[in-house]
Amino acid sequence: MLELKNITKTFGNVVANDGVSIRIEKGTIHAIVGENGAGKSTIMRVAYGFYTADSGEVYVDGKAVQIKNPHDAIALKIGMVHQHFMLVDTMTVAENIILGAETGGAANLDLERANKDILALSNELRLGVDPRARIEDISVGAQQRVELLKALYRNAKLLILDEPTAVLTPQETEEFFGILRRMRAAGKTIIIITHKLEEVLAISDFVTVMRDGRVVGNVKTAETSAKDLARMIVGRDVLLTVEKTDAQPKEAVLTVENLSVKNAHGDALDKVSFQVRAGEIVGVAGIEGNGQTELIEAVAGLVANANQNGKIYFEGQNITNLSARRRKELGIAHIPEDRHKRGLLLDSDLEENSILGVHYRLPVASGGFLNSTVIETRAKEIIERFDVRPPNPQLSARALSGGNQQKLIIGREFELNPKLLLVSQPTRGVDIGAIEFIHRKLIALRDAGTAVLLVSAELEEVTALSDRLLVIRQGKIVGEVNPAETSNEEIGLMMTSGN
Repeated sequence: MLELKNITKTFGNVVANDGVSIRIEKGTIHAIVGENGAGKSTIMRVAYGFYTADSGEVYVDGKAVQIKNPHDAIALKIGMVHQHFMLVDTMTVAENIILGAETGGAANLDLERANKDILALSNELRLGVDPRARIEDISVGAQQRVELLKALYRNAKLLILDEPTAVLTPQETEEFFGILRRMRAAGKTIIIITHKLEEVLAISDFVTVMRDGRVVGNVKTAETSAKDLARMIVGRDVLLTVEKTDAQPKEAVLTVENLSVKNAHGDALDKVSFQVRAGEIVGVAGIEGNGQTELIEAVAGLVANANQNGKIYFEGQNITNLSARRRKELGIAHIPEDRHKRGLLLDSDLEENSILGVHYRLPVASGGFLNSTVIETRAKEIIERFDVRPPNPQLSARALSGGNQQKLIIGREFELNPKLLLVSQPTRGVDIGAIEFIHRKLIALRDAGTAVLLVSAELEEVTALSDRLLVIRQGKIVGEVNPAETSNEEIGLMMTSGN
């Protein structure tokens, strides 16, 4: 279906793809894996026309083609679903799907016909998408399916999916895989860029492994294992489990009493109470959208006082009405779940992003002036310690892959040596080597006496890291368990039914 031959793509002095060759068979699901910055997304963006290769050849259905832009790719029946969705929140599903593919001008746009066609396409693949619903009113999983429909509506035969399950719950992921299998059975060809090796083994037929801009392996999925893939990806053996000693918790750092939060849709949190002590990781497990976001943001000081009730104490001090800045000054660090909305200034460089939250403090600033030498040193240290690629402090945050953006944020917040770390989805979109590194750093922070409140949609991650686990459902804490003594099945039942 698709063959890329000797593709080279550079950005300035950075070689993103170095003579990359990949062959994709028709009617298969082909996974492309590798560390952040390995060149996975770049090579697929060349195939989709987002980038033009410096050299090399592209073949579709055995014929040499020139793909200069996404319109060329769409004409060749190639579609791409990006890691960060490209949807207009205030428009309906149907309006988003036909945007850019309208058959006529606004005066003769047949939206009713489009609604019917999209509904028929959704029903055919059992996607369960309502074409009349507004994007802002549907779940993240449903938005993912809308992106799929966008490509299918344009008659795509080859679909490129960049980190397609990064924002999906385990249940949504299973549903999504069912959709992909039905698409494969219908003759579609699918390429998945992902970091999740268990998903690679569950869904793909073939795997291409990339490292440092080159292909280092092509294997049949049935003939490999997670351990073998991890070794190829990183170039060494990787610890796939979390190793930690028993926590030695001390005094309470965070105390939450009867915290309730309202959002645009009503009550997001309902009288939640708990503590997090120094030297322990308290995890919050639940299906996304059950109040986890509001909980973390309320503790971080990002919820308006008018939208919340209850009390929040930090080291015995009532901080309920304190600003986010004042909370950070007291020793609270925050790794947000949405790195674009809450974590980065995308068009600013890595130096500027490395000082967010401390940009007005010594030694970063003095007398109202920034110290460029201190800022440069700080950025370089974060980039080196957390392996942010490419290692260029003057690069804009937007130019980094999602995983490298995440590593930059994590490095910045870890550098604060916080007393309390609020962390949401710490390894979303992060490669296997960086996941191992981040997990070790979280355990090291805990062992150094930091209190950690952790939210993760990855049930295996939150159970492996947490010393205590709070289960949240419909904005309420429905149970507290010891994850070492409780099965994921039991936790899953609590998350969905409260039993």
